[in-house]
Amino acid sequence: MGSTGASPFDWVRVVGSIVLVFILLAALLWTLRRMKVMQSTQVGELKLQVLETISVGPRQKIALLRVADHLVLIGMGANQFTALGNWEDPVAAKGNHLES
Repeated sequence: MGSTGASPFDWVRVVGSIVLVFILLAALLWTLRRMKVMQSTQVGELKLQVLETISVGPRQKIALLRVADHLVLIGMGANQFTALGNWEDPVAAKGNHLES
C-alpha cells in the first residue's frame, strides 16, 4: 500500500521552505532598517518632534509635540487626536532672542 514515513525529498522540501522564509524575513528586516536610516538622515532641522508621551488608559495617550517653535499637547484616542493646548517653546524663544 502506501508508506507511512516521509520520503527524504519531503524533508528537503520542508527544510528548504523554512530556509527561504528566514532569508525573506532577513531581507525584509534589512530593508526596513535601511529605510529608517535614510529617513532619519534628512537635510535640515526637524519641524516635528515627539518630546514625550504617557499612557492614561487603554488605547489613550497624551503626547507633547514640538512643531517648529511651538509646543502642542495632544490627546490620542483609538480614533481621534484632540489638541489640548499649545504655547511657544521657551527653549526656541531663548535661542531666537540670543540670535537677534
